[in-house]
Amino acid sequence: MGVVNVTPDSFSDGGSWFDRDKAIGHGLDLVAAGADVVDVGGESTRPGAQRVTLEEELRRVVPVVSALAADGVPVSVDTMRAEVAEAAVGAGARLVNDVSGGLADPAMARVVAAARVPYVVMHWRGHSHDMYSRAVYADVVREVRDELLRRVDALLGEGVDPSMIVLDPGLGFAKNPASLDNWALIAHLEALTGTGHPVLVGASRKRFLGKLLAGSDGTPRPFAGSDDATVAVTALAAAAGAWCVRVHRVAPNADAVRIAAAVRAARGAGPGSDGGEPRG
Repeated sequence: MGVVNVTPDSFSDGGSWFDRDKAIGHGLDLVAAGADVVDVGGESTRPGAQRVTLEEELRRVVPVVSALAADGVPVSVDTMRAEVAEAAVGAGARLVNDVSGGLADPAMARVVAAARVPYVVMHWRGHSHDMYSRAVYADVVREVRDELLRRVDALLGEGVDPSMIVLDPGLGFAKNPASLDNWALIAHLEALTGTGHPVLVGASRKRFLGKLLAGSDGTPRPFAGSDDATVAVTALAAAAGAWCVRVHRVAPNADAVRIAAAVRAARGAGPGSDGGEPRG
């Protein structure tokens, strides 16, 4: 899943694709680089970000979704608002990626249930401006899994098809970048893959990577400077059975997925296999 941020203030590439034509061109470039899905968002969720109006989010997102979908691109819409999700699906989006898991807008469940599109339910404890104050865990893996499964139960009660639900551990969201929260979730991804739902992992250019790779003076690595580390996390996630990874640079991460698939295939084949490459 390649990322198109149609925003002036996203943490990693704010402003680069804020122009409509540039955003569309970037989406097409991501597909050419190997993206299976292009995720279009019009509202930054960086730490401290404030919300944009509904009207502004619609203005940013819908024309880009419409243009990419018309070109045959499988598009996901990255939104917490039911009205934006509904408009984007109407414009051709095939998946809804909601970082709030339906908590920010109670109408979201109704929209995705009616649309019958895959719905990414991310672990979320509150909006970006205060999410770190909520990053308090006794057992982060267990609590994230349990909170996600409670969201699944609530969505099922609203008529969402269980086969359409994708889980996302929410790396970086209400997870302390100075602690092992994010790393524990990566190390124990089986807690989510074992639920029977597909799992999406979004580690790309997240603050916890920059924190780990800080210089000798403690200065965190710049966001784009953690692209190689993102590839490493992608390989680990794919090897652990993740359904999808959400990334800013597609080509090297697509390579990492292919390598992980080859290793998984070889592990499954065991001694005496013919060594052929895995098929998608």
